[in-house]
Amino acid sequence: MASQTINNDETKVRKAVREHYAGAAKSVSSCCGGGTPKASSCGCGTSTTAAEPSTKGLYNAEDFDSLPEDVTNISLGCGDPVTLASLKPGQTVLDLGSGGGIDCFLAGRKVGSTGKVIGVEMTPEMLDKARANKAKMGADNVEFRLGEIEHLPVSDNSVDVVISNCVINLSPDKPQVLREILRVLKPGGRMAVSDIVTSGDLPRDIKASMSSWVGCIAGAMDADEMASLMKEIGFTNISFKPNYFSKEMVADTVKQAGYTGGMSNAELRKAVFSASISAEKPV
Repeated sequence: MASQTINNDETKVRKAVREHYAGAAKSVSSCCGGGTPKASSCGCGTSTTAAEPSTKGLYNAEDFDSLPEDVTNISLGCGDPVTLASLKPGQTVLDLGSGGGIDCFLAGRKVGSTGKVIGVEMTPEMLDKARANKAKMGADNVEFRLGEIEHLPVSDNSVDVVISNCVINLSPDKPQVLREILRVLKPGGRMAVSDIVTSGDLPRDIKASMSSWVGCIAGAMDADEMASLMKEIGFTNISFKPNYFSKEMVADTVKQAGYTGGMSNAELRKAVFSASISAEKPV
């Protein structure tokens, strides 16, 4: 199994990610679109307004439009884990790296008043935004906790479904994140996440770039390697479905990362992509 080490230690990576997303919370921008870059970029691509089709298009349009702009304007993901999760009333859902709360609020509507959604976020500025949005929306079945996804403030065997949106790739210790997901899931529970992965290993100069790490490039793990790791840790029924980015978004992301290496944009588009990832904890 290839090493997932980088030139920067874990503390520096987490500090960079935390500062990056704190800036995103203050600028109230959204990500993963292909429009004109704003002053502060965030997440997995170029910042855009929430009205950009490439950002809004990640979600079911009716679900997205039903949320207030204070929520949708902090949309930092690369997919729609809530739809992937096929949530049911009464379930307990955990969102890793919940940001401004968009996926938590969507999940909260799916599980209803008898269900519960917990969002874990390590950036205090994002947590403040999410809690303010919760109060405005009156989302009583949603709560937000401060914590790191490598050390979840959640009890063992207490969650039906774990969701996440473009967050696991940001962790410098992915095996620990996956172990934590397995720990908190109930037997028979499942994970349903959208994340950035790769096909093959990325060039060393991309992995060494802190700016590309917080932009979801350098931290991305090879899809086959991640699937093998998940199986080794104990997950079953593992599935990866690729969702390739537009040419425009790849060009914008490469520009943000300052990458001038040997891989062309066309090669990078096939090498780095969003994936819908699902797996189960054995009964």
